[in-house]
Amino acid sequence: MRTLGVYLAELLEAYGVDTVFGIPGVHTVELYRGLPLTRIRHVTPRHEQGAGFMADGYSRVTGKPGVCLLITGPGLTNAATAMAQAYADSIPMLVISGVNAEGRMGSGRGWLHELKDQRAFAEQISATSTTIHTREDLDEAIAKAFALFATKRPRPVHIEIPTNVMRMKVDAAIKAERRTLPAKISPDKDQIAGAAQLLKQAHSPLLLVGGGAIDAAASIKTLAEHLDAPVVMTVNGRGVLASDHPLAMPFNPSLQALRDVMAQSDVTLAIGTEFGPTDYDWYEDGGFNIPGHLIRIDLDREQIDRGRTPDTKIIGDSKLCVEALLHNIEPTPSRRGASRANETRERVEREELTPLYRAGIHLLDCVKKTLPHAIIVGDSTQATYAASVAFAPDAPRRFFGSMTGFGTLGYALPAAIGGRIGVDDPVVSVIGDGGLHFTIAEIGSAVEERVPVIILVWNNQGYGEIKNFMISREIQPQGVDIGAPDLCAIARGYGAHAERLIDSQDLPRLLREAASRKGPTLIDIDEARFLAGL
Repeated sequence: MRTLGVYLAELLEAYGVDTVFGIPGVHTVELYRGLPLTRIRHVTPRHEQGAGFMADGYSRVTGKPGVCLLITGPGLTNAATAMAQAYADSIPMLVISGVNAEGRMGSGRGWLHELKDQRAFAEQISATSTTIHTREDLDEAIAKAFALFATKRPRPVHIEIPTNVMRMKVDAAIKAERRTLPAKISPDKDQIAGAAQLLKQAHSPLLLVGGGAIDAAASIKTLAEHLDAPVVMTVNGRGVLASDHPLAMPFNPSLQALRDVMAQSDVTLAIGTEFGPTDYDWYEDGGFNIPGHLIRIDLDREQIDRGRTPDTKIIGDSKLCVEALLHNIEPTPSRRGASRANETRERVEREELTPLYRAGIHLLDCVKKTLPHAIIVGDSTQATYAASVAFAPDAPRRFFGSMTGFGTLGYALPAAIGGRIGVDDPVVSVIGDGGLHFTIAEIGSAVEERVPVIILVWNNQGYGEIKNFMISREIQPQGVDIGAPDLCAIARGYGAHAERLIDSQDLPRLLREAASRKGPTLIDIDEARFLAGL
């Protein structure tokens, strides 16, 4: 029997979906009826939050929407944190959940998994939330979701299907087809011409790029070289310029050296960056300021006026906007761009990196040097806080994490698993022992799926970052020294390979060995011992 559940699987395949993450339940089994009839791979996490984080990681490395299948009620609420992280970082995610049957939704009678208003709940952490009542509703909702992912600010989209609708018969003659996606938003020609003139006349231009700019990396590199303008990259924009490019400044814009560069620039071009405080006011001291002329490129008509109001607005797809600017700008004489970038790099190195920051950056640099094509996925932990300040990947989509924006714990392991499922390159999760406890069961998922993810655990026997923060505020530490189990034994219990780093000089060898295995490897790094070995 061809049901709406079968039709959904056919429709997802028509839109190019090759992987879905989820845990089946009695309220979603009908959504699984059609999966064996497609080429779509199903990955089962150990918790729905893991499904969301896996979908997020998959999306960040592939550029395609990550897809989740979730049960009614607790399945969706368990995944809510992952959806919120994706929402904060503008990551495309398609979340398809069940909901109680029509006539039972929100009745208050206490049906299994019943929420008062599940769609309203999901709306808080998604771009849209839609309830399906007919096959036509499903066609429309899926088409709108993929149109949003392709042309607007990408964020999670939630679609809920009542259990009785899942079983609805769909005529065999109706073919599941992908609709033509709308064209990306092109910029206004007059706005481009005006911005190009300002940039050509600038004495000390500067580029600020965020996660919305990564698909425009090649064009941004050319534009920066034409303008001889240094490029500041937020965490989600890292890799737009390679680390060895003379104009690259892969540093947190909250650093004083970066703020001084922004203050000294007469024209600043911001591309695909929301000016979020976790990038631009990391220390919450209110010191972020762009006194010069600000040109801002953004897809989001609401976001473009948040934070520092731009003097010149350009609404449109970042790649199309930068390409249009290039048509109006020829290479210009030197404006000391490379010198300004080099002076800033030297100042950051000299003045703004604490020993703990240096250790974290050293860890990630070791990964990059040992496994040049590796993708590094960071959690909210000291090593990746350091990396968010001053780590430079060599290409977009090769470093991301949960240490900015929504800032959840436990993200890095399942996100790295999802990322490794999406690509063949090595994927390395960098996570603290405290954060690992949130999602440690996903080691089992990696073993079951034979995903050779590498898990680097920054181990300080608790919540070390919060402990240090308490001490800095003269608060007696409480609740931060948690139990320290044998993480290697736990990993081995799931069937993963595990090593304890004794000498920091052994890390390259352990990384190479881990990259050669067919399944996951956990490497336990004692923070104190690692610092002492530097």
